[in-house]
Amino acid sequence: FKYAWVLDKLKAERERGITIDIALWKFETSRYYVTIIDAPGHRDFIKNMITGTSQADCAVLIVAAGTGEFEAGISKNGQTREHALLAFTLGVKQLIVGVNKMDSTEPPYNESRFEEIKKEVSSYIKKIGYNPAAVAFVPIS
Repeated sequence: FKYAWVLDKLKAERERGITIDIALWKFETSRYYVTIIDAPGHRDFIKNMITGTSQADCAVLIVAAGTGEFEAGISKNGQTREHALLAFTLGVKQLIVGVNKMDSTEPPYNESRFEEIKKEVSSYIKKIGYNPAAVAFVPIS
């Protein structure tokens, strides 16, 4: 949450602890020009998410590992499904999945929970057109 303040500049974003509008952060390496687009994940701001995602070459789909949180996101009407589908539909063919809140699993950083999430997300993203073998899954907190 503390690192969200780097890109979340609006007072409402900082007070509520959620991204509302897209934010850009640019940097370059010796080989690439990179623009990070932070787009909201909250259902109320889906139009802003679409605006940000439509400009992307690669998406980082953040999936919560917490019990109940993952299940809600991957459910039929969940945000995880919606965001993955929108990203693919908007032409974002490169995907990275960040499995967030791994420190809140029981026990913390539970490998079997990570593998369970990876299997279920892989199954879904394959249905919408991604190649799960080309998608990096990264445990984060």
